Amino acid sequence: MKILISSNNQDKIKEIRNIFQLPGIELITLDKFPNAPEVIEDGNTLYDNALKKASMLAEFTGLPTISDDTGLEVDALGGKPGVYSSRFAGENASYDDNVEKLIREIMPFPKEKRTARFRTVAVFYQPDMVIAEEGVIEGMVLTERRGSGGFGYDPIFYIPEKGKTFAELDHDEKNAISHRGQAFNRLYKSLQRQLASIIPNS
Repeated sequence: MKILISSNNQDKIKEIRNIFQLPGIELITLDKFPNAPEVIEDGNTLYDNALKKASMLAEFTGLPTISDDTGLEVDALGGKPGVYSSRFAGENASYDDNVEKLIREIMPFPKEKRTARFRTVAVFYQPDMVIAEEGVIEGMVLTERRGSGGFGYDPIFYIPEKGKTFAELDHDEKNAISHRGQAFNRLYKSLQRQLASIIPNS
């Protein structure tokens, strides 16, 4: 069975491949479909964006599709950047641009007010079936980068229980606890239940 990953973000694809390993499943990426339409993520929620990406690309390619959308919700900023996390500093913002803007906006708040969480909604879509799962991890936003791994806001997202930022964790450590790891592991289990005749039990 072939399943499309509806993302062009190579960092995200790598994480999903590490997490979403299913016997009998071949994960296909968008580079196999150079004419695939660009999906505008204009939904009001993470679920809206994940479902839109999955459904549009499933219809275009004819393949069952998995997608996700992730947001960093900072309490002191009223839940921002949230659904706008990837474009917090503008439509063509780089990782560094977004991190720098968040550091500037969180700096006036005392350390104890810098609580935040990463939230991911992962969706599996085919015309007769939609499955959605969520993952959440709580943490704090730092005002200085720590670590060289990960991507996006990882260098400033601190997990108190680990005493590290996401960027200081190795892949296995991060995937074991991360929002994306939770969401895709739950999606995997749901797919096993729903498609038991196609996907062997692991």
